[in-house]
Amino acid sequence: MATIITHPIVAIALSPAIRSLPNWKLILFTGALLTILPDIDVIGFRLGIPYEHVLGHRGITHSIFFSVLTSFLATVFFMRTLDRKFLLVWAYFFLNMVSHGLLDALTNGGKGIAFFAPFNNERYFFPFRPLEVSTINLSRFISSHGINVLKSEIIWVWIPAVFIFLILYKIKIKSILRINHNS
Repeated sequence: MATIITHPIVAIALSPAIRSLPNWKLILFTGALLTILPDIDVIGFRLGIPYEHVLGHRGITHSIFFSVLTSFLATVFFMRTLDRKFLLVWAYFFLNMVSHGLLDALTNGGKGIAFFAPFNNERYFFPFRPLEVSTINLSRFISSHGINVLKSEIIWVWIPAVFIFLILYKIKIKSILRINHNS
């Protein structure tokens, strides 16, 4: 898996899209939480749920279905009307949540991601897997292994995230300038 440090980078990278909303900071915080929520399935290890089970690690909580449903429920909590802002917040939450499985599918460890659970529990990785898989073990993370994990995440996630942030920020600024110019 990618680290708990790196998953929320996605929420920050996408944040210019929501900055015009009145409660954007709370939405950003929720988006960051949604990037790490799929790993709640690690409690399955303690409960004796096998990794390969649909409720196992990288199972249903990493699926597209779970991302759609959870993002919708989170959006309903924030938005009281079905309008363009509802769609924006849902898309923001969905992209944050689905990014977790996508990033994990770029790692070089584990048994794959059940993207299509609960309909199909087959596990998938991307053919290109540049991310060093992180460990849940803190003492192992605070070692050369952890440094290698963070190096790969900086190169393959953080740097692209900065570019995404800057592109979205520039698009948002141009949109604001265009609105002000037309007023």
